[in-house]
Amino acid sequence: FPTLESAVQSVIEIMQSGVAIARVEFMDTRAVKAVNAYSKLTLKETPLLLFEFHGSETGVREQAEIVQEIAKDNGGMDFEWAEKPEDRKRLWTARHNSHYSGLQLRPGSRSVATDVCVPISRLAECVSETAQELEDMPFPYTIVGHVGDGNFHVQMLIDPDSREEWDMSEGINRRLVSRAIRMDGTCSGEHGVGIHKMEFLKEEHGEDALQLMRLIKHAYDPNNIFNPGKLVSWDA
Repeated sequence: FPTLESAVQSVIEIMQSGVAIARVEFMDTRAVKAVNAYSKLTLKETPLLLFEFHGSETGVREQAEIVQEIAKDNGGMDFEWAEKPEDRKRLWTARHNSHYSGLQLRPGSRSVATDVCVPISRLAECVSETAQELEDMPFPYTIVGHVGDGNFHVQMLIDPDSREEWDMSEGINRRLVSRAIRMDGTCSGEHGVGIHKMEFLKEEHGEDALQLMRLIKHAYDPNNIFNPGKLVSWDA
């Protein structure tokens, strides 16, 4: 696709059309470049979408034709098939290794990763605003995602010895999470809340919901031995 926005907009329209997509993944230009170098691929170095279709040969062909038409209307180009199992595996493995390939963009860097999930209708807006903010950062980054679910990941490659870059990456994370919550999304798509995103649960769910979670935790784990200090604080 010519732009990140046009790729994500295609996903929105495809999902809204009712086409049965088994899965759809997104990679921005930086992620594609990193994957090409790491996995020895020759993908066109622009924002791209990876689709997988399930069903009969006729059904898959019909689904793919609809997807191609929607993608074309949004500037999509170079639609390529990977029908052989080894070709499909090679592409999906490259996507799944995007974290490791991203590290090669800045050897010796520390990877700071975060993710959010928003309604499909707000996905293009959320991704676009996040990318615009990342453009002003002094460190490399990639954006990839399971965009069929409205979930995307940001990987920031910071200097492990730079407090300034760490603070910048933390600022990106905070603003990304707040942006997603404002768009009726959630602070974490699949990375989990753990410790790092505990502070955002109040903004997302409210204090009453947190207190209910806390009471359940106290009832089932009165000695606080089950994964203590994660998700919900022990005391209000």
